[in-house]
Amino acid sequence: MRKSKFMLLSVLAILACSKDPVNETEEAETQTETNEVGESLTEIAYPDNVGPVSDVYYTGQKIPVEKHGQDYVYQGDIMIPAHLTSSEPQKLVYEKGEKVDVKSVGRTNGLWPDNKVYYSIDGSLSSKERVYDALKHWEANTNIEFIERSGQSNYVYFTSGSGCSSYVGMIGGRQNITLSSSCSTGNTIHEIGHAVGLWHEQSRADRNNYITVHYDNVKSGTEHNFHTYDDGGFDGDEYTSSLDLGSIMMYGSYSFSKNGEPTITKTNGSTYNVQRTQLSSGDKQGIAAMYPGGTTAPTYENGEYYTINGVTVLRMYDNWYLKTQFGWRRLNLIDGVWYWA
Repeated sequence: MRKSKFMLLSVLAILACSKDPVNETEEAETQTETNEVGESLTEIAYPDNVGPVSDVYYTGQKIPVEKHGQDYVYQGDIMIPAHLTSSEPQKLVYEKGEKVDVKSVGRTNGLWPDNKVYYSIDGSLSSKERVYDALKHWEANTNIEFIERSGQSNYVYFTSGSGCSSYVGMIGGRQNITLSSSCSTGNTIHEIGHAVGLWHEQSRADRNNYITVHYDNVKSGTEHNFHTYDDGGFDGDEYTSSLDLGSIMMYGSYSFSKNGEPTITKTNGSTYNVQRTQLSSGDKQGIAAMYPGGTTAPTYENGEYYTINGVTVLRMYDNWYLKTQFGWRRLNLIDGVWYWA
């Protein structure tokens, strides 16, 4: 379980490389929504249309996005705010006193303050009970409180769309979670997972220790949906020591298949059932670390490397250091922005 790249001050980016057995927890016993050949349980923003793919820079990382009109879509259902992207590399470290280009780095806290997520539901959205049921499930299993909006500027808006989609973390202002009529309660739980800061499980940096992606079975033009976060340099914790096939954030064996053959199998070649019933124990573990019951400050160990806001730094003598072509240079992290010391 990977937490959001947006977590600026509490990010620990020591990517797990454990070769423990795949985490198939007790959730497997409760999987009532199993995958059929096809994409019935895979969340896709535009299921009937494959858009052109191009690379953009977002929060300092280069990522492949699918363009649908004015929308940028990452990994099938993750919406990327286009106004916070750039076609050129973004500046991540500033000189002391230099003005920060807020747009170019797309800076945002990502976490919802005080564990409170405000929401509103489009009056024309069908089957509103799936939203209420999904919100109840999140509240019953996490420390996050979902509060109906009463004028707050930052909020999630559940509305109709071509498919299922969401932004990752709090991006500021109104952020849509789109739900077509075919998006289930389980799909809604998944999209809320993105909105509070979770990425996809199958894109872990260590995923090849547990699963195999069969690109020869992947629908043409959708290969980018199997991009790993390590490929893009995204930071974040892996909260489970091994890949969690039971995670509600995990793709199924037949996601984006072009021929009815599996696109993802376990390393032994066998398929698995996608889970869209509830948060897994790994999901809950990740969310509990991101949204603890009380206020906790991040801790960093000297001698360890961390990737914070797109910059991989060494913690030493209680200071931050970045290796450059001229040697090690000390940095300061001030209000989520890196400056040369």
